[in-house]
Amino acid sequence: MTTPHYDKYDPIAGGFRAKLNADLTVDSEGTTGLKGVSLNATGKVVIGTAGQSGFCGVLVKNVPLYPNLGSVAGGVNLAVPIGGKAGDVVDIMTSGEIVDLDTDDFPAGTRFYAKSDGTVTATSTDGPCVGWTVTAGHLIVRVDSGVVIDS
Repeated sequence: MTTPHYDKYDPIAGGFRAKLNADLTVDSEGTTGLKGVSLNATGKVVIGTAGQSGFCGVLVKNVPLYPNLGSVAGGVNLAVPIGGKAGDVVDIMTSGEIVDLDTDDFPAGTRFYAKSDGTVTATSTDGPCVGWTVTAGHLIVRVDSGVVIDS
């Protein structure tokens, strides 16, 4: 099984790095997923678009479930995610390409939008535009910063 990941990404102009405000958790999508994000008043990344900055980019959420020592001495607890902890620095994409998304959820030729809870959907009324797919599972990300520069 492949997991979604950043493919074409310009680290200078295609996004930015910031610290997570809270741990990334395993949710109904499992351990991986594409999330719309915003920044809170301290400049930390929060899942969803309700942060002080409003929608500012997307995060490929990969929380590996490698065997981790649980509460039993010497035991392995497969349900304890590793990584994605509060304070970790993550890459937020504003322009680039994300590949290996679920082809059923990301069909070709579709626009995608960020809901307030961070879910990325094909419903135009859900929130700001994230980008579009050129092939199934291949998303072109183009986040509009909304910044207007007066001349």
